[in-house]
Amino acid sequence: MYSFSDRIRAIKFYINCGYNAAYTVRKLGYPDASSLKHWYKEYCNTKELHAEKIKYSKYTDVEKRYAVDYYLEHGKNVLKTVKDLDYPSRPLLVSWIKELDPDEADRRCKKSKPYVRCSQQEREKAVFESCQGNLSVREIADIYNVTPSAVSVWRKKLLRDGSILKMANDPTNNKDISELFHDKAEMENKIKQLQKDVYRLQFEKDVLEKASEIIKKEEGISLSDLSNREKAILIDALRNKYKLIQLLALLELSKSSYFYQRNAFESPDKYLKLRIIIQDVFTQNQKCYGYRRIHCELKKCDIVVSEKVVRQIMREENIVVQHVKRRKYSSYKGEITPEVDNVINRDFHADKPNEKWLTDITEFQIPAGKVYLSPIIDCFDGMVVAWTIGTSPNANLANTMLDKAVHTLQKEEHPIIHSDRGCHVRQEVA
Repeated sequence: MYSFSDRIRAIKFYINCGYNAAYTVRKLGYPDASSLKHWYKEYCNTKELHAEKIKYSKYTDVEKRYAVDYYLEHGKNVLKTVKDLDYPSRPLLVSWIKELDPDEADRRCKKSKPYVRCSQQEREKAVFESCQGNLSVREIADIYNVTPSAVSVWRKKLLRDGSILKMANDPTNNKDISELFHDKAEMENKIKQLQKDVYRLQFEKDVLEKASEIIKKEEGISLSDLSNREKAILIDALRNKYKLIQLLALLELSKSSYFYQRNAFESPDKYLKLRIIIQDVFTQNQKCYGYRRIHCELKKCDIVVSEKVVRQIMREENIVVQHVKRRKYSSYKGEITPEVDNVINRDFHADKPNEKWLTDITEFQIPAGKVYLSPIIDCFDGMVVAWTIGTSPNANLANTMLDKAVHTLQKEEHPIIHSDRGCHVRQEVA
């Protein structure tokens, strides 16, 4: 902000030098050319320039006096006064103190400590005392009549340069500084090693989680079993977080193989039309054609392609024939009776006929439906003693078979019947 006299002087110099704004600014050092022309235009229109604005303070004299009194009554702390009253700024409060209480302003100016030059030995002793931890930095600064920041600067410099180590052999010291520095170095090395281990474990965890998210293998993820294509997909997903060389080393993939797979991703799909045709064939045939029948349909359309390619495309497009899984027959219905001892205990050798018999129920699938066979076999020669067949594996099937077998026995023959303890024969045998 230029004063009224400065502006008048600039305009007169501008007129005298032939209205050369650049020359006027260069000679006077102020203002800029546009401001000078603006002043000249105002001078020509009004034959005068506007006077300087009178600055008015937004604080009243009562507020000024109250702030200075509060400062004097509450510890003479400028920062505390500003925080408690929420006005004014610290420089403005200092100016009010100078205006309303000059004596206090003079005392504030004389309060600063005189300049003290400490010797190298005093600095080392101060730093050594701070390392011992018995005194705070502020207390040490008061002892040597310096500021706390000076002690901190000495501490950083001497500890960095190693100058304080020569005081370790002083018999008056209670601690061995060299040992402390040695322990500090060891701890820093351990911390760095732990940080590396944490980073490595986090890195491996992220790779496994991303692999399970992208690849989605039901049996679980094993990085060594992934194909090069899957590894390249995994690397692309994590390159924004980890370095390429780290990912290649963990996945055991060479750099050339990775970029080969990258180029394969970016190249156009040569089987694009074939994928659409295979999907249409699969849909038009009620989604019940496997890769062999689809391959035959392609041959009828004069499309020459191997069955391996058809299988690969169907796997990539998730084209699967839906079928109902048949449940195998099982005669186990729970522990319906007390458990019978296993007398034979896998000893199926017999010295004479009708000594050990074996029985079970077997299911057969025929075009007419399901049938069930219930035989009894003699362990002596493997011959079938008796058998029954029916359309339902019920108790009547097992009872009929047992009745037929019992009729073939002599009075002195009492064979041991061994079964799988199924529900149909368990009650009879018990």
